[in-house]
Amino acid sequence: MIRVLLVEDQEIVRRGLKTLLEIQPDLQVVGEAENGQQAIYLMESLYGGNTEPDVTLMDIRMPVMDGVVTTQQLCQMFPDTKILILTTFDDTQYISEALRFGAKGYLLKDTPAQELAAAIRSIHKGYTHFSPGILEKMLSVVPISGIETPKNPPPELAELTSRERGVLYLIATGLSNREIAQELYLSEGTVRNHITNILARLNLRDRTQAAIIANSFLDLLNNPESRNVNI
Repeated sequence: MIRVLLVEDQEIVRRGLKTLLEIQPDLQVVGEAENGQQAIYLMESLYGGNTEPDVTLMDIRMPVMDGVVTTQQLCQMFPDTKILILTTFDDTQYISEALRFGAKGYLLKDTPAQELAAAIRSIHKGYTHFSPGILEKMLSVVPISGIETPKNPPPELAELTSRERGVLYLIATGLSNREIAQELYLSEGTVRNHITNILARLNLRDRTQAAIIANSFLDLLNNPESRNVNI
């Protein structure tokens, strides 16, 4: 069972999210907060117990303490916490700051219930997750994850196999492992293995950094001819 903490200032939205999540047999809402301060108090009271949250759904704009500051404090106080940003605001600066402080992904509030549940499961497993198109827009405005986007392709990119380049391209477009598997007719386990190899070859920490690198060279990765030439 994946335990979820909901942090959302609008009660009607919070209730709707809770209803959607608890339909899923493997998800359980263990706490609700209407602002970041309440979320921290709740996490302190739940942490270490049988109802300790596995994933926190975090709104960005809230009274008292917003989602960015809350994300920063929760990640400092509870390093193992996994936070998924959920909001209606397509605000790249807020989002990039939350990710820099430790959030693992970003979804819009109108995300379908099944996709939301899949994102929670993905975050719980240690992956990052973004609504399609969000990461590309963010990268065009402000760098995230503490690394600079290179002007020239890293030499290690040439070491990737054709399949690994295809997976890396789809990561940059915002697809989940399941969606990548469906797109390439692979199993999710095979996709995970490819991602592990990509991170190792490019000396990257996580999926977000891989997406940043890939986004800088989307045309190259999506060009079949480039797979047979040196970069």
